[in-house]
Amino acid sequence: MFANRISQTLHDEHRATIALMERLEAAISRRQPISIADSAGARLLADLAAAIEADTLRHFDFEETQLFTMFDSVGDQLIGDHLTEEHSFMRPLGEKLIALARAAQTGGFDAESWREFSRSGAELVQRMVVHVQKEEMALLPLLDQTMDDATEARLYDAYARASQGAEAT
Repeated sequence: MFANRISQTLHDEHRATIALMERLEAAISRRQPISIADSAGARLLADLAAAIEADTLRHFDFEETQLFTMFDSVGDQLIGDHLTEEHSFMRPLGEKLIALARAAQTGGFDAESWREFSRSGAELVQRMVVHVQKEEMALLPLLDQTMDDATEARLYDAYARASQGAEAT
């Protein structure tokens, strides 16, 4: 448990992201295309596309525009720079997976689209798990220790509004 709501909310989102990455990794490791006729497979594709679009990309944007700029303003930009660089590698992978998952939801996978989905999915899983671990071990404790109550309240309200906007779309 974290002392501030920002750290706790991001932690909760990390747990959900890891659970989704575990589902994706399990599906890819079967080495058979995910079948849209299978309810679990169809649900994974829908969950993956929705979570990356509504949660992961919003999470990255919030960190970059709010949290990392806060650290920059107090002279601690290294962690933000490093995590932003990781986001820059994961964002296109996520966008590619959204497109591949949505295409597969209507027409299934052919050999080429499955190969691309598997390759991109495996890379995203690998990068995301390491990234979440870094944020859990470094970013969240730092936020928890350094953020004053007024900043925490302002940022939490901004994040809650961004989350509600993502849910409305």
